[in-house]
Formats: sequence, C-alpha cells, structure tokens
Amino acid sequence: MSAPEPTDRDEAAALRPDADAAVAGDADERPEGAAPVDGDEPEAAGPEADSAGEGPAAAERDAARGVADLLPSPFFVLLLGIAGLAGWFSWTRAEVDWTGDDSTVYLPFVFILAGWIISLALHEYGHAALAYRFGDRSLRGSGYLRLNPFGFRDLFAGLLMPVAFLLLGGIGLPGPATYLDPSAVPGKARRSLVATAGITVNLVLAAATAAAVVLLVPAEMFTDNWMLGGLMYLCYLNLGAALLNVLPIPGLDGFGVIAPHLPGDAAERMRPWGLFGVIAVFAVLWVPPVNVEVPRVMTQVFAGLGLPQIDVGFGEVLLRFWAS
Repeated sequence: MSAPEPTDRDEAAALRPDADAAVAGDADERPEGAAPVDGDEPEAAGPEADSAGEGPAAAERDAARGVADLLPSPFFVLLLGIAGLAGWFSWTRAEVDWTGDDSTVYLPFVFILAGWIISLALHEYGHAALAYRFGDRSLRGSGYLRLNPFGFRDLFAGLLMPVAFLLLGGIGLPGPATYLDPSAVPGKARRSLVATAGITVNLVLAAATAAAVVLLVPAEMFTDNWMLGGLMYLCYLNLGAALLNVLPIPGLDGFGVIAPHLPGDAAERMRPWGLFGVIAVFAVLWVPPVNVEVPRVMTQVFAGLGLPQIDVGFGEVLLRFWAS
C-alpha cells in the first residue's frame, strides 16, 4: 500500500484534533464507573494522592491502634462486671429472695470463679507487662497485655487447666508461662524479674482481698456473708498461688527465676517439661490427706498474720457446693 500524499497527511493532521476532542467528550459523558474504551488513559495520581495514606491522619490512626493494643480487653471488662454483679447479689443474698431456697446457692460460685479468672489474667499480665517494659514487643496486642484470658496463645495451659485445678481440688495454681521468650529480654537479672512479676501480682491481690475482709469483718469475729466468704477464698487462692510458684520446679515461676543463671542450656532442656511440672504439683496437692491439710495450714498462716477471721473452709463450701 502506497504512502499518503502530503496533502492527505495534512488533511489527517487537521482532522485529528477534532477526533481527539470527540473521544474526550465521550469519556466525559460516560457515567461514573463505566468501563474505559480503547484509547482512554488512566488519570495519573498526583502527589497528594500518593501521600494520602502517609499524612497526619494515618499517623493518628497508627497511634490509636498502638494505644488500643495496650488497653484492657472488653472481655476483661465483662469479667469485672460479672464478678461485681455476682458479688453484689451475694452480699444481699438476692438469690434467696428469687428462689426462696438457701440450701444451695450459685452466685457465690460465679463470684469466686470470675474472681479467679481475673486473678489469672492479672498474673499473666504481670509477666507480659514487665517483659514488654524490658523490650519484648512480641506480646503487643495479645491477650496477655490486654488482660484477655480467652485470648491466651495457650488457652489450655493458661486458663482451662488452672480453672480445672480450682474446681477439682480447690487449688489456686496458675499454668506455666509457655508464651514468654527469654531471649527477647536482655540480661539475666531482668529475666528473673519477669518471672517474679506473677508472684508479686498474686501477693498484691491476696493483700487487697485480705484488707477488704479486715475492714468489713471486726477482729476475732466471723461472718456468713457470701461475698465476704468469696473474698476470703480468693485471698487464700492468691496467697497459695504465690507460695506454690516460689518452688523451683519447671513450669513454676520459681524455676523461671533461677533459669537464667543455670549453666549451659540446662534451662532450655528443662523448660518443655513445665506443663508436666505444674500437673505434678497439682497431683500431689490433690491427694486427699494433703488436700485436707493445706487449707488447715493456710488458716493457721492467716491467724499468724493477724487475720483469724479469714475462714478458708467457708469459701470452699461456697465454691464447691457439689462436694459439700
């Protein structure tokens, strides 16, 4: 095919702007969202579009997400609400007004169980918060830093097993802290401090519940108030958890304290046995003679501390009503 003559090229050039304008006009008249036709060019994104996700608004969103990663979970707030309501109804004996029967009550059980789960969440939070303070960022946004026991990475060891210990034997014993990475916290002393954080939290909770009982129950006197009985038992559970966790057995916090100072890789070889170490401690405490003796000894400990009004047996009857 021959090339066009110069006059043909001139005519084509003269007609081309009109054709381009027609195409542009058609594109302007097409409805929004219509598919492009051949020849349409996508509009280039300007500098403002490129930086839209990197401006102050994006920084504010990132900051908000950062704060949310450290706020208490709605599940923890729900637990507090359940414990508060069950405690109030136990205080007023509302359940008897509803049913007319005080032979078996259930709200004190709910109060103690919710209080123990809250104690577990705070225990693990103590470990995680101090590890975070020392540089471990892997737990940010997790159930440990957000006080959500239902969001624990190991739900069985962190929540289900300690609840089973409580219901089966009336024993306050948290599960092993299997989620912590010792290498993420620099320094042996800091790793030992992270291990002691859980014990410290349990001691603080025991002291707080004991103080509430002392304020509400006169010295040398006892009470049959269900809420106070629940507080007494929560004091017993948290103090027992603190004392048991001092033992240098894999899976307990006492082992976590000495683990950074063990020679070679001894700690790493023993750490996988933590779950079995905790179960072994529970098995010993579950033996009937031991299970009966421990509350008696703890009652003597409370009396020695000047807290004779803390009746461990009353709280256990309220919790394990099916066993009484």
